[in-house]
Amino acid sequence: MKLLITGGLGFIGSNFIRYIMSTHPDFHIVNIDKIGVGANPQNLKDLETRETYQFIRGNLLNTRLLEKVMEEVDVVINFAAETHVDRSIVNPKPFIESNIIGTFNLLETERKIGKPIRHIQVSTDETYGEIVDSSFKEDDRLKPSNPYSASKAAADMLCHAYHRTYGMDIIITRCTNNFGPYQFPEKLIPKTIIRALTNQPIPIYGTGKNVRDWIYVLDHCEAIETVRRKGKPGETYNISSGNELTNLEVVKEILNILEKPETLITFVQDRPGHDFRYSLDSSKIRRELGWKPKHCFKSSLQKTVEWYVENDWWWKPLINIKTHRTVQTK
Repeated sequence: MKLLITGGLGFIGSNFIRYIMSTHPDFHIVNIDKIGVGANPQNLKDLETRETYQFIRGNLLNTRLLEKVMEEVDVVINFAAETHVDRSIVNPKPFIESNIIGTFNLLETERKIGKPIRHIQVSTDETYGEIVDSSFKEDDRLKPSNPYSASKAAADMLCHAYHRTYGMDIIITRCTNNFGPYQFPEKLIPKTIIRALTNQPIPIYGTGKNVRDWIYVLDHCEAIETVRRKGKPGETYNISSGNELTNLEVVKEILNILEKPETLITFVQDRPGHDFRYSLDSSKIRRELGWKPKHCFKSSLQKTVEWYVENDWWWKPLINIKTHRTVQTK
């Protein structure tokens, strides 16, 4: 089995590659990553000598590269994406290029090759927009609120269209907020940990009462692998754990673990179009494919905090503490 992983030097992609190489040592993995914002070559540095792992620095806008790599691939798992909401508000263009055009180039290359390839599109709960009551199901309307989520929704629609029009084996997964090791410091949990460790103020948007459902990254990796093995072409699967917490609750829990004072918390002006709550109904993947999360939020958060404490060699080169000022929700 040969897997093409795009964006494999990012947070979720690198964790997925580690997971696959530990559970399927006979699988061959090709990792294409342009090493943009959020990617870090150190995430998989120790795997570079493995015969079953190949890294290619490349962009999904390079169709010649995709054509060359895709010839012997059995599965494509597309993690590659610009993901930071605030950066998408400031400059949407890279999000359009990476998330929409990049996905289009993958699909077109797969279509033209003409051999069976399973494509798993790793999407996000943000494509649905916010919800006050209940939880989104897979067939609910997409209503993205910012350029990032709009670009991911557009990519999802392309995947739907290519399955319907060309009969391609395409599956979409939409997951809630991930956390765990190797997450880039611009995200809420690692940024809070790092700022707390360095006794820096921890800014939180608005009142801090925006709600997110948090899932440990290994649970997400196991869900994607379950979809690869058991998922049905043309289907969408929501992935969630049921750990709905306000941003303020998450920050306070991290401070408690680190035994740091809550006086580090400071509230700042909310960002434009900030969705209040995301929530997914993941009963479909649990019922049809037999997946369910295994990791407890509190113990996984404890492990995550410990990882950042013990691996400052990884995050220190990525940040400038003096300019490390905003805390994001995703």
